[in-house]
Amino acid sequence: MKKRQVDHVLRAAGRITGEKQFIIIGSQSLHGKHPDVADDILRSFEVDLISKGDPSRSEWLNVIGQDSHFHEQFGYYADPVDESTAVLPKGWRARLVDLPEGETDGVRGLCLDPHDLAIAKYVTSRDKDLVFTRELATRGLVAQDRLKVLLDETWVSEEVRDRIRTQMGRDFGAKHALDSTPHASSANLEQIRAQARQDWLKLRQIPTKESSASEIGRSAKRLDQDSARDDGLEFDDE
Repeated sequence: MKKRQVDHVLRAAGRITGEKQFIIIGSQSLHGKHPDVADDILRSFEVDLISKGDPSRSEWLNVIGQDSHFHEQFGYYADPVDESTAVLPKGWRARLVDLPEGETDGVRGLCLDPHDLAIAKYVTSRDKDLVFTRELATRGLVAQDRLKVLLDETWVSEEVRDRIRTQMGRDFGAKHALDSTPHASSANLEQIRAQARQDWLKLRQIPTKESSASEIGRSAKRLDQDSARDDGLEFDDE
């Protein structure tokens, strides 16, 4: 997803809930510090949102959630979540990053710091998370020393902590291999990335795991009216 698509989701979320601030928990929070991040890193089509003022209103976002008319029309959607969705290091709230200004109708996005985001992905450790953390490391978007400090401040078992340390070592080992390859072509770099990921997956030892109805209806109606005003496809980036 592009940053302007995240702006569109925030704008719609604000119209539905009346809220002016949302915490962006998932991978799209990378837009906070890196609004121009490459599309091949952020391949998901959902924006994980928590309504900051009234978290219970996050559920209202199902109106623009997966398989909604909004999703069908634009190809991306809001995913209402809560703070239990991600395991994050101590103090993550104090490190939230403002999403750069955009066409959000005054709705503010608060994004995870990339290092906090990386820790959450390491904890979850699904295949797509492993690809994501590898990209963060190889592109220099996070620092290993900082991740190690934050890992020590994350409430996980020692078994999980050891597993994450190993994953970090492999991710940054792949970065070192790329950095030390002289005059490598783009094709060679992609081969190195693909081989490193295959090796990583082979060596994995630990299994991974994958308010009122009427008010919501009125909100959905307002959204349709506003979308008509915006002329619909104005925000379609394709």
